[in-house]
Amino acid sequence: MSENGTAEGSAVYDIPRILQALPHRYPMLLVDRVVDLRKGEEITAIKAVTFNEGFFQGHFPGRPIMPGVLQVEALAQAAGILAVETLDLAGSGKLVYFMAIEEAKFRAPVEPGVLLQLKTGFVQQRARVCKFWGEASVDGKITCNVNFTAMIA
Repeated sequence: MSENGTAEGSAVYDIPRILQALPHRYPMLLVDRVVDLRKGEEITAIKAVTFNEGFFQGHFPGRPIMPGVLQVEALAQAAGILAVETLDLAGSGKLVYFMAIEEAKFRAPVEPGVLLQLKTGFVQQRARVCKFWGEASVDGKITCNVNFTAMIA
């Protein structure tokens, strides 16, 4: 274990470091912290889901639930950080774009006031196209599983 309590070879990212890796900004930045990153393998990140999120105004009044597509987007952003760090793309001007979303399953609602854990990793890694698996969860309960493909351009 390292001084900060993470496994050797892993990394913890705060908001300034996330902003260096991703082009996303408010209101579309959906990763608040990276708690583990192993280049070439997988990443674990956190999205703090708060009642102040704009989408809760209309989804749904009286029973706020985070849209499933935003869970997938949060997973994709975490995968973007993994790809940027693994392929050493920070500052290169290259971006990671969605190409395909496959086998998305939504298993439980995500409500305000929770920490959404985002876990994603490489299924296949090539120079321009990467495939990922992703799993979102709250307190150990899976809320979403998905496989997706992204292109570096």
